[in-house]
Amino acid sequence: MNKEFIYTEITNGLASQIRNGVLKPGDKLPSVRKLCLEHQISMNTAKRVFLELESQSLIQSKPQSGYFVSQLLSVKLPLPEVSRPSLIANNNEPDELISKVYENMGKDDLTLFSIAIPSGDLLPQAKLKKEIITATRELKDGGAGYEELQGNLKLRRVIAQRSLAWGGNFNENDLVTTNGGMNALSFCLMALGKPGDTIAIESPCYPGILQLATGFGLKVLELPTHPAHGIEIEALKKAIPKIDICLLIPNFNTPLGSCMSDENKKEVVKLLSENNIPLIEDDVYGDIYFGSHRPKCCKSFDKEGNVVYCSSVSKTLAPGYRVGWIAPGKYKDKILKLKLLHSTSSISIVNEAVANFLKTGRYEKHLQELRRTLQSNYQNYVQTIVEYFPEGTKTSRPQGGLSLWVEFDKKIQTRKLYDLAIKQNISIAPGRMFSLQDQFENCMRLCIGLPWSEETQKKLIEVGRLAKMIERES
Repeated sequence: MNKEFIYTEITNGLASQIRNGVLKPGDKLPSVRKLCLEHQISMNTAKRVFLELESQSLIQSKPQSGYFVSQLLSVKLPLPEVSRPSLIANNNEPDELISKVYENMGKDDLTLFSIAIPSGDLLPQAKLKKEIITATRELKDGGAGYEELQGNLKLRRVIAQRSLAWGGNFNENDLVTTNGGMNALSFCLMALGKPGDTIAIESPCYPGILQLATGFGLKVLELPTHPAHGIEIEALKKAIPKIDICLLIPNFNTPLGSCMSDENKKEVVKLLSENNIPLIEDDVYGDIYFGSHRPKCCKSFDKEGNVVYCSSVSKTLAPGYRVGWIAPGKYKDKILKLKLLHSTSSISIVNEAVANFLKTGRYEKHLQELRRTLQSNYQNYVQTIVEYFPEGTKTSRPQGGLSLWVEFDKKIQTRKLYDLAIKQNISIAPGRMFSLQDQFENCMRLCIGLPWSEETQKKLIEVGRLAKMIERES
């Protein structure tokens, strides 16, 4: 029998038993070894089955104990509403609120639920330090000189090799390195837009993108976005006559954690290409998937060079290293000219160190562990929210990434919740930060990239208590 058929049959069979209540929350599943013996399958196939069930939040793993039916199945938190922004370009930036939240970055005494990066405790810091030392020894002049304009050749080669996993099929000449993901997006917006142009984005959207767009004088048109499936394609079609650029995070965007289907990605690429509208794709979260395989990107379906692909290791490996890259397609000359003008060279030692780490199996092993941790964190967050947050709270169901979107009753204003929480040394990200319009005042983003501990749970419980207090007083 075909291996793929067997895998699908076993996965669907267990999923059906869980959904139908034959296997109940808390029940232990067979071990990987036992599943292999029962179905005469390989260890890799058995592991794929469990990974797929985990991605559907049907099961969860417990270290040294095995796999169990998820306790989350005993509760049914509804999804947040599909966003309904005005389809008129708006530039009402919540600058003061964004500054207030992000000025807390790097403060050790705060529990930073607000900043969507993995905690240093989840990163291979000791191994990266060794790579920095090795890079200093190996590079000409100890890394003190400039790199070539396109960037570190070794890094570009390993990124190109890794792109095969999602259909990127790059070679080293297709890539340009940058000083982090935001630097990549900045080059793209400068190359493809001009003041007065209109850019279409998801709503809610990462605040840094909002600030970049308005800072470059662009008008921002926010698209209705489903918390699980991403932008509404019909809304994009209607917006086509109004827009000059589109910028999307199709894989596990922040703050929703949604993931567009391959069909929708393909349709978006075709639609924008036919209308000669460039698509900037931010894939910074693409490697942090909770399922059995990495999702494809919009770039996977790009035949015209119209998709400008951006990514970095800031969300997976080292936020402070500022290592990013662009696959600029037909806009390569413009991007290179801007890099020469604005930065000339990326940081030689850091790029060499990251390239060496990515070449080894250590990076993939780290990613596997990080994915498991983040998915477990998501489940722990939701279980705590169910028990301690106000009745009627809604949460997103991220399929990857670092963010959990929480929607309260309209009476609970998360600006006020932020002010109360910060007094308890807890920082959250109020929903209004993620839009240029007056929406999401009753929402917030929580970062799931903190190590889960009794202290983390206590802080999350405190956020719930404060939210209930606001609700009572309103």
